[in-house]
Amino acid sequence: MDRLLASLDDAPIIDKDGYEYLVHPISNGVPVLDPALLREVVVEVMQTADLNVDKIVAPEAMGIHLATAVSLQTDIPLVVIRKREYGLEGEVSLHQETGYSESEMYINDVEPGDRVVIIDDMLSTGGTLAAICTALDDIGAEIADIVVVMRKVGPSALDETPFEATSLIDITVEDGEVTVHSSHC
Repeated sequence: MDRLLASLDDAPIIDKDGYEYLVHPISNGVPVLDPALLREVVVEVMQTADLNVDKIVAPEAMGIHLATAVSLQTDIPLVVIRKREYGLEGEVSLHQETGYSESEMYINDVEPGDRVVIIDDMLSTGGTLAAICTALDDIGAEIADIVVVMRKVGPSALDETPFEATSLIDITVEDGEVTVHSSHC
């Protein structure tokens, strides 16, 4: 996890209406995402996650590259929860709120009884993951695991659900600086 930890030193932090937003290659694709960093993170996600599942689920947009890489390495099918409605039969909508935005998201191709792992880049306010977990649970899917690369320390909307996420690293972003509090690895 040396590359991931080192990458935090150079990651810009911007103010989004009073919310300190970490701009990081894993969670934003900016600054440029070094393949060695992505590989390191994907290997760690694969070693951490319960991959005895039918499907990998990832929210659009920044969970996609992580989940795609895990899917390619494991041959587990990937379902992307999209921000666009397609109107397909069985499509389920959910409303998600983050620290700086809110929107609708749409789930296709998850069926009752599917055992899934959710992979995402960042757990911050937890609004997105809480909404996704609730929607998957309502569908009747079994959430085997939730793995995020980074978790911002503090309360989140996921705390109000029965679901728990495992993070590779726990951080705080305060006064324009990132502090690492713990590392899963």
